[in-house]
Amino acid sequence: MSTYMPKAGEVSRKWYVLDAAGKPLGRTAAVAANILRGKYKPTFAPHVDCGDHVIILNVEKAILTGKKLDQKMYRHHTGYVGGLKEINYRHLMSNNPEKAMMLAVKGMIPDTTIGRAALTRVRIYRGSEHNHQAQQPEVWAL
Repeated sequence: MSTYMPKAGEVSRKWYVLDAAGKPLGRTAAVAANILRGKYKPTFAPHVDCGDHVIILNVEKAILTGKKLDQKMYRHHTGYVGGLKEINYRHLMSNNPEKAMMLAVKGMIPDTTIGRAALTRVRIYRGSEHNHQAQQPEVWAL
């Protein structure tokens, strides 16, 4: 018996909804990354993009444990001399929690063409409403 190798045309994609309210930001991002890559499927192969779509709701209610709100920093460089910008997560979670969740999910996805394609299938919303009812998403229990 030979090993099953999935092909890109045979992949069926489902839609899943994750609720981040009251749950740690990193735990929610880790579950989302596994769904995006398709690692929970028995037909997973690392060389084929076999992941599903993920809708993450209530990201403003996600929590950070310990002292991460004040001590964890998001840093990026503008490209200019002395252009290192940093912002702590208390400010980031209050002003732009969608970006904080996207950064967490992006850090858990490989930096390859398959990983970049997987990141296009994540949708992050601040409230509990989304406009993807036509896709009939299933609720994923964390």
